[in-house]
Amino acid sequence: MDTTAYLLEALAQTSTAVEKKLDRLLELSTAGEHRLVEAMRYSMFAGGKRLRPFLVVCSADLFGVEKLSSLRAAAAVECIHCYSLIHDDLPAMDDDEMRRGKPTAHIEFDEATAILAGDALQSLAFEILSSPETHVDPNVRCELVSKLAKASGMHGMVGGQMMDIEAPEKEISMGEVTHLQHMKTGALIGYSVAAGAILGKASAHKTKLLQSYARDLGLAFQITDDLLDLRGNEKKVGKALSKDADKGKATFVSLLGEERAQNQAKILIEQAISRLDEFGDSAVLLKALAQYVLNRDK
Repeated sequence: MDTTAYLLEALAQTSTAVEKKLDRLLELSTAGEHRLVEAMRYSMFAGGKRLRPFLVVCSADLFGVEKLSSLRAAAAVECIHCYSLIHDDLPAMDDDEMRRGKPTAHIEFDEATAILAGDALQSLAFEILSSPETHVDPNVRCELVSKLAKASGMHGMVGGQMMDIEAPEKEISMGEVTHLQHMKTGALIGYSVAAGAILGKASAHKTKLLQSYARDLGLAFQITDDLLDLRGNEKKVGKALSKDADKGKATFVSLLGEERAQNQAKILIEQAISRLDEFGDSAVLLKALAQYVLNRDK
């Protein structure tokens, strides 16, 4: 079996299914909120790999979760991810004008509309997870909501973004960069895997294995992101590159050098894959995804 082709086909199928779900959740109307929803849709359907939704669905599949449930949880995660990108691109944050090869939301619309679009996508994520359509068990829904709030809030993604903003003004160690990236990037990747385990009411042992996989994957993802920022193709990546270096920001690459950073990413991916041995062939897509992250060029 060609695992790469199998993975790409599965990624495309999951992306299509999640986008269909989001299309219904973000239906345009002629009401007063039309422009807001238009901005939300503009950013949501601008492309992207949909890796986080894929992690939700694949981890849920390990425990036989119905697709209706996992796709709704996947859609919620993508809402949070998309909101974070809209806000990250704002002039007060990273001040980016291009995202996924298109003008960013605040360029296409305006800053106020972009901020509100991000806010609304964040709210929508919790609306989706709290609905009985996502899972019949209210305890499962509460855990999904609680853990996403933590992963995306001050002790997760948003806290990591704050640390990232402050980073150029100080010298930070490898340990501090690792902690920053665990929060900024890794927390939502970790939640994506955990969501499948929560939906499937997985054992503590299997949940821990998946969390370890996600932790390694998240760090490797960020290292490859740092490498792409340095040597990637701007047209393929779809956004301005070398911004971290221009700001003098400490990254895995600036601290380790290109070769050591690449080797570290490889070690992390090998470790992530080994975490899934207990799941056997049912984890083939999660293993293939880890290898894909290591070799990605956009």
